[in-house]
Amino acid sequence: MQRTYEDKVKALLDRMTAAEKFGQLQQLTWTGDTGPGGGQTALTEAAARAGLLGSVLNIHGAEHTNALQRMAVEESRLGIPLLFGLDVIHGFWTTFPIPLAQAASFDPAVAGSDAEVSAKETRSNGVHWTFSPMMDVTHEPRWGRIAESSGEDPYLNSVLAVARIHGYQGPADGSELASADRVAACAKHFVAYGGAEGGRDYNTVDVSEQRLRNLYLPPFKAALDAGVATVMAAFNTVSGVPAHGNAHTMDSILKQEWGFEGFVVSDYTGVEELIAHGFAEDGADAARLALNAGLDMEMVSTHLADHGEALLADGRVDESRLDDAVARILRLKFALGLFDHPYADESAAVTAPTAEARAAARTAGARSMVLLRNEDAVLPLSRETATIAVVGPLADSDDLHGTWAGPGGLRFPSVSVLDGVREAASGTVVVPAGPGVAEAVAAVESADVTVLVVGEPPALSGEAAVRSDIGLPAGQEELIAAVAATGKPFAVVLLNGRPLTIGGWLDSAPAVLEAWHPGIEAGHAVADVLFGAVGPGGKLPVSFPRSVGQIPVYYNRESTGRPYRAADPGEKYVSKYLDLEDGPLFPFGYGLSYTTFSTGEPAPDRDSVTVEELERGAAVEVAVEVTNTGTRTGDEVVQLYVHDVSASIAQPLRRLCGFERVTLEPGASATVTFRLGARDLGFWTNDPAGTFTVEPGRIDLYAGTSSAAGSRRTLTVR
Repeated sequence: MQRTYEDKVKALLDRMTAAEKFGQLQQLTWTGDTGPGGGQTALTEAAARAGLLGSVLNIHGAEHTNALQRMAVEESRLGIPLLFGLDVIHGFWTTFPIPLAQAASFDPAVAGSDAEVSAKETRSNGVHWTFSPMMDVTHEPRWGRIAESSGEDPYLNSVLAVARIHGYQGPADGSELASADRVAACAKHFVAYGGAEGGRDYNTVDVSEQRLRNLYLPPFKAALDAGVATVMAAFNTVSGVPAHGNAHTMDSILKQEWGFEGFVVSDYTGVEELIAHGFAEDGADAARLALNAGLDMEMVSTHLADHGEALLADGRVDESRLDDAVARILRLKFALGLFDHPYADESAAVTAPTAEARAAARTAGARSMVLLRNEDAVLPLSRETATIAVVGPLADSDDLHGTWAGPGGLRFPSVSVLDGVREAASGTVVVPAGPGVAEAVAAVESADVTVLVVGEPPALSGEAAVRSDIGLPAGQEELIAAVAATGKPFAVVLLNGRPLTIGGWLDSAPAVLEAWHPGIEAGHAVADVLFGAVGPGGKLPVSFPRSVGQIPVYYNRESTGRPYRAADPGEKYVSKYLDLEDGPLFPFGYGLSYTTFSTGEPAPDRDSVTVEELERGAAVEVAVEVTNTGTRTGDEVVQLYVHDVSASIAQPLRRLCGFERVTLEPGASATVTFRLGARDLGFWTNDPAGTFTVEPGRIDLYAGTSSAAGSRRTLTVR
C-alpha cells in the first residue's frame, strides 16, 4: 500500500489528543452475532462514542456495523470511523476448502477465487478487514493450525499468499481498497509460528537467523511485495523474545529493512501475554515493550489505552513512535474509503451463498483433492454401477466446512458425501449404512462397490486442536479392516485438516482419495472426483509421516554428515530409525491421476551463469517437457527443485523454485518454462543484519511430479 493521504493524516494527527491517539491503537472484540447490547459491547460503545477506539473485531452484518459506526462517526469529537475486522479464513458465507487443501491444488487461481468471493461477501456485510492469509510454513502435522497453512514449503506458501492478497485487496498499490468488493488483508503470524515446539499452540520457537530468513520469512516478504495492508504478530517467542515485543522482527526487518508502511496488529490478547511469557513485569511494561518494538494496534487487551498517556508523560514511549503507529492506521482507513463512506449499504448485503459462489467452491474442492492410491483402477467409479454403498462415520456429515469456517459454517450446512454420490449417480442404488461396523459390512456386502468415508471432524483441527496421535479417530481403522475383509472393491475418502498417519491400514485399501475438509460443496466436489467428472490433479503440500515418532519429517531438510542411503539400508552408523523405514509415507508434491504422465529432464538454456550476472538481474530459463502417456485427459503439476551442492551454510537437499499445473489430453505434450534468478540460487546467511549471498558452485536441478523427482541436470554458478 502506497504512502498516500499524508496531508489528511497529518491534519488529523495535529488535532488529536494523546488519549485519542492511543484510542486508535485499540481494537476491542464484539460478543455474539447481534447488534449492540451484550458481552463486551458496553466498553466498545463507550469507547466509540468517546473517540477512544480504532477497531472492532467479530462483528458483522451491515445493520450491526452501521449502528456501531454511527456512534464513532456521529458522536465522537473527531468522527474517525472504526475499522471492522473478522477471521474470514476460507469463506464468509461460502466456505471454500481449508487453506491446506487449497495448497494441494498447486493452483493460485483456487486461492484467488476463495479470496475474491470472500471479499465480496465480507465487505457487503460491513467488514473491512480479514485476518488472512495465514502463511506460517510448518513441518509439524500435530499442530492443529496446519489446516490454515499452505504446508511445509516457503515458495508454495508465498505463491498462494500473493494470490489471496490480490483476491482480497486487488492491485498491490491499494487503489481498489475502497471498492465494495475488496477488503484489507492481514499477513499472519509474524513470525515462525509454524515452528512451535511439539506442535503445541502458543509454544516456543528457537530458530537461527538463516532458518528464519530462508524458511519462515519469504512468504511475508512476498506478501509485502503484493501490497498486504496489515501484519499480525505471532503468539510465540522467536529465539527467546516474544514476537509481540520483538524489535528485531517487527521493526528492524519488517519496517526498516523491508519498508513496510502498513500496520502491525497484535493477536488476541498478545500484548497481555508478554507478562505470562516472563518478558514484561506488568501491563504498563507490556504496553511499552510492544509499542517500542513496532506493534501498532492491540487486540482485545487494553494496556496501550490504559497506560499509554502515563508512559508518554514519563518518556518511556516516544511521541514520534505513537504518531507513526496512529498514522499507519489512519492511512488504511483513508485507503478503504471509510472517511468518505463509513457505512455499508444494507440493501446490497450478500446474505447467502450465490450459485456462482457455490460453483467456485465446488471447483476449488475438486481441484484440491489428492489421489494417494488407486490399485486395480477402482477409481473413477462408473455411473452405470448398479449399487454403491456409502459408509463410514463421516459419510452423511453436513459439517465438512473445516476449521475457522466463518459465519457460513454456522448457518449453511455443507453437502454430505452421501448426498453428493446420490446426486452424481442418480440411476444407481446408493446404500447408506448405520453407525455400527455390522451395519456397514452389511451395506458393503450388498453393493458392487463402496465409498468409505473416514477422517477427522473439523473440531479436531485448527487453533487449540493439537493432537499427539494423528491417526484416524478410534474405531475407524477397525472399520476399514472389516470392509476390506469382505473382499469387495472400495475406495476410502479421507476428510481431515492435517496429514494423518495411515500406514497401518493403507495396504488394505484399494483406493484412497485425500479430500481434506472441502467446504460447503464438499459432497459435490468429492463426487466429481470419484466419478471422474474432475480428474484428481492435486499434490500434497506437506509430507505424510509414517509415524508420529518420525515428526518432523519434511522434504526440504538438510543433509547430515552421515546420511541414510537407500542403496545400503543395513548400514548402522547413519541418520535413521532402527524400527522405521526412511522417509515419509508420502512425500511433498506427491499425487496420482486417473491417467499417467512422463516428464523430461530439466533443460536450462545455459550450462553456467556468473554471480555478477545474477546480481544484475539475469535469469536462467529451465524448460521441462511433460507428456500425458495415458488414456484419459488429466492434470499434472510439473515441479522444479534446486540443490546447492556445496555452500557456506548447509542447504536443503531440495528446494521448490517453480511449479505449474497443466491439463493434457491423451498423448499430448507441453513444455513448461521456469525462470531461476538470484533469489532461487542464493540464500540468507546467519548475519542478523540480513545478508543474502549467491555463491559460486554446482547447482543440481531436479524436475518431475513430486519432491522425489529423479530427473536431474547441473547448472554451474561461476
